[in-house]
Amino acid sequence: MRVLGIESSCDETAAAVVTQDGVIGSDVVRSQIALHAPYGGVVPELASRDHMRAIAAVVQEALARATVTLPELDGIAVTCRPGLMGALLVGVQFAKGLAFATGLPMVGVDHLVGHLLAAFLRAPGAPPAPTFPFVALLASGGHTSIYRVDGPLAPQIRELGGTRDDAAGEAFDKVSKLLGLGYPGGPVIDRRAAQGNPLAIDVPRPMKARASLEMSFSGIKTFIASHVAREGVPTEPAAIDDLCASFQAAVVDTLVRKTMVAARGERLERVVLAGGVAANRGLRAGFARACDKHGFELVIPPPSACTDNAAMIAYAGAQRLMNGERDDLTLGVSTMTSLPRATRRGGGPR
Repeated sequence: MRVLGIESSCDETAAAVVTQDGVIGSDVVRSQIALHAPYGGVVPELASRDHMRAIAAVVQEALARATVTLPELDGIAVTCRPGLMGALLVGVQFAKGLAFATGLPMVGVDHLVGHLLAAFLRAPGAPPAPTFPFVALLASGGHTSIYRVDGPLAPQIRELGGTRDDAAGEAFDKVSKLLGLGYPGGPVIDRRAAQGNPLAIDVPRPMKARASLEMSFSGIKTFIASHVAREGVPTEPAAIDDLCASFQAAVVDTLVRKTMVAARGERLERVVLAGGVAANRGLRAGFARACDKHGFELVIPPPSACTDNAAMIAYAGAQRLMNGERDDLTLGVSTMTSLPRATRRGGGPR
């Protein structure tokens, strides 16, 4: 089975051709980073318009690289949730047009399910695929949660805990903007942190003493903002490196500690990393040390499979198609995930 995947949930226009076994025929990603960089974050209206300009050419390139024509495909998968409403509409409407014109079956895919299944893509340098069940940390610019994954379909995935406020990737972007390091913040902070001292500044670890799997990253971000307001933005490169290293260490420690608690609580020995933040070298190293200590099997996709892409959407869609599922032309979009949330957003007692 060869499936065309289309992804347009945020600021990447992407298309890919993937088999039900995760073999990648093509994987094309057109980034909008340069478009949004002057604003320090994604501007939804600009994202939607750029998707409209790019999507036809991106899909055509994906088909050409896979040396396949539309009639030779077995189905179409498209991200339908969660994401920016206008951006999602571009991808879904384009997929509907293709499905109507060709008669190919179409399925909508939850973007988070795609991330959680990215470990099954047979990308260059990818480790062996995990076996079900496993515990997965999904950390990105918009989402940070820990899941138990018992199978490839959405009803087989359950959130165990997540952030009560900012996503981890969002905290990286905001701290980077605060320090004048540019957008996106994750890669540049990761580079600077590798040269700094993570013990230089005592950044607090929120909810450290709690046995729950809830997390919070707004407090870490606020601590850095207060530190900068009091001390000023560092002018020496070494001081910026230390600040980045101390911030990143706090985020990594939180994510690693909570995921280890989840794995032990579920009595599972397999841990998977997913989402854009999983491309962070500090996080990957932290998980490698922790899983080695606890005797867990760790699976981390290559960085290209962690960030937004259409290959993961095609693979997740192929699993739905293999299960006999189909969506018709009434398929809609939503800013919310279909995965039930275990963690309530905001403050207050639980």
